Amino acid sequence: MARLRQKNPHVIRLAEERKGLEQLTMSAAVNLSRAGQLSSHIHNMCSEAQEAIYTREADVKHWLERGVDGSIFEVLAQTTEAPSFQACHSTKDLWQPCLCTFGLRLEWYPCLLKYCRSRDGTAKGTTYKCGIRSCSKGYHFTYYVPQKQLCLWDEET
Repeated sequence: MARLRQKNPHVIRLAEERKGLEQLTMSAAVNLSRAGQLSSHIHNMCSEAQEAIYTREADVKHWLERGVDGSIFEVLAQTTEAPSFQACHSTKDLWQPCLCTFGLRLEWYPCLLKYCRSRDGTAKGTTYKCGIRSCSKGYHFTYYVPQKQLCLWDEET
């Protein structure tokens, strides 16, 4: 790892590759008081969550296959595909259920090894590892909330 140290760590870096935006539908709730089975970090990271944290059905299936107790999950009856719910940013009534969205972008993370070509005078040149390629990726989370007031950051600007 010592050879992978960053040169000029004070420099603000831009990603060399943009990986795009991934749409994630959070269609299941996890009981926070019993989520320690999934990770010992959830309780500290999600301590402000009042009743539940959200996850995808694909994640629930993954954990169930690994032997996690299924009673900590609750598939939400109000799926985000239901046409009867509006997006929270277009809902006026604070007490009306709606679909909340949250966007997140990881602007820089190491994603691949970078290979360079040596200039040894021959026409071919050899390749060698010369660093780490950086990437950027966005996520768009959508999930059901029983009241718009639980999603006040989802406002049109």
